[in-house]
Amino acid sequence: MIERVYFGTYTKHTSKGIYTARFDTEKGILSDLELFAAAENPTYLAFDKQNHLFSVSKQADKGGAASFTQDGHLISRVLEAGAPLCHLSVDEQRRLVYGANYHKGELLIYNIADDGTLSLVNKVVHHGSGIHPNQASAHVHFAGLTPDNCLVTCDLGTDVVTAYAVRPNGQTERIGNYQAAPGAGARHLVFHPHLKTAYLICELNASIEVLTYCGYGQFTHRQTVSTLPKAYRGENACAAIRISSDGKFVYASNRGHDSIAVFKVTDEGNLESLQIIPTSGRQPRDFNLTPDNRHLIVGHQDSDNITIFKRDGQTGRLTELSHDFKVPEVVCVAFKNEKE
Repeated sequence: MIERVYFGTYTKHTSKGIYTARFDTEKGILSDLELFAAAENPTYLAFDKQNHLFSVSKQADKGGAASFTQDGHLISRVLEAGAPLCHLSVDEQRRLVYGANYHKGELLIYNIADDGTLSLVNKVVHHGSGIHPNQASAHVHFAGLTPDNCLVTCDLGTDVVTAYAVRPNGQTERIGNYQAAPGAGARHLVFHPHLKTAYLICELNASIEVLTYCGYGQFTHRQTVSTLPKAYRGENACAAIRISSDGKFVYASNRGHDSIAVFKVTDEGNLESLQIIPTSGRQPRDFNLTPDNRHLIVGHQDSDNITIFKRDGQTGRLTELSHDFKVPEVVCVAFKNEKE
């Protein structure tokens, strides 16, 4: 079977925008790279069920979000002065796109029209700071939905996970705050498919905080695990986190150590370290499981290569198949209709 994979990139060097390639799920091989849409710094991607593609967007000194047709034609671009977003996700029920702006410390909410046109309907500004040198101000790095359809953000600058109730028109009410460890750098969050558990990857201290999700935006801390080998003393910044569709394994990327950390999920939802495997590239900013969960595809920001791992569905362990497929400046790996 052939799956189409999409790559969001920086366009600081040789990249021209959003790329796509064919992935053979039987052979574990990528082929036929092509430019899907020319764009400036489309660093994160998401799809809706109508196969509109939404991306982070930048143009000169403005930043925001853009929407594209399934064949790569620009539908709309909504920009404001200042730095672009770093993450976005789709709310199918309310027909909204949520965007996170790291540099400006903002949550942006866009309405999706029937034809895929975006319009900005709300902006929430975060405030605060943290104890780490990279935490001089608020840095919203993630915005997505909880299992009970609340909105949750991760603020890397304040170590706070904030939950909001969202009205159909995109207006919000803050309903909960979870405070991660000081200086942790709360970055991204994934939820277990059936346990009341969430996994918060923290960029600055190379950890995952295991949280009990109590519902309606309320979290409590349960466990903290490291993503690094005990003997490692070099620089590192965590990036992406994913969970297998059966909820049995969690995967996280290390930039600096340049590896994927693999964890087994216990019956209670806690994590046990299984494997830390090199990615054969520099700065694995993002990775994703293929829709059938049989492979894991890693994109590298600094070495312009994609690494493909075969995944054992029983043990969760990874085995590298290749690392020589070239895509420039990759910072996002996405499939159509993926679940956040």
